[in-house]
Amino acid sequence: MDSKQMLTIVEHYCRKIAPEENGIKVTRVADKKSVFVEQGGDSGRAIMMSEYKVDGALCWAGYSSRTETVYISLAA
Repeated sequence: MDSKQMLTIVEHYCRKIAPEENGIKVTRVADKKSVFVEQGGDSGRAIMMSEYKVDGALCWAGYSSRTETVYISLAA
């Protein structure tokens, strides 16, 4: 996933716009997280999240290619 597509997904989520049908799931995780551990079977995978600002709101978001999921954590 490229940075432009990631920014679009984060903007849509923060602005409460319906997500596009592209097979990408969006999951909110606990607030103020910059790393999320995605569980899969007997192991976990760390998803490093990047900072995004949308309309003055700060959030963190990261993408997992294994599950095609964007994880979003609000910073405020």
